[in-house]
Amino acid sequence: MAEVFGGVTGFQWDEGNSEKNWQRHHVTQAEAEQVFFNRPLVVAPDPRHSSTESRHFALGRSNDGRHLTIVFIRRGELLRVVSARPMSRRERKEYAKAETS
Repeated sequence: MAEVFGGVTGFQWDEGNSEKNWQRHHVTQAEAEQVFFNRPLVVAPDPRHSSTESRHFALGRSNDGRHLTIVFIRRGELLRVVSARPMSRRERKEYAKAETS
């Protein structure tokens, strides 16, 4: 995980993605960013969607305890959030394993 986050200084947002996350899933930019600061945080590469840039996804919780999946790209020192949504049932099961270990 250190190789993904080493040297990161902040977030980059695309207004279209931000609006889509709110319209479709009621996830704000602040709530999506909170996931990266709370533990446990499960991060894995997303090779199926990494044709032009290396994408990753993160499973975590907001400060209010909402379980979210965040898809992101590392761009220099910034994390660019591509999408933010509630975890699927399968993702919740994976995240539950990290919570108990």
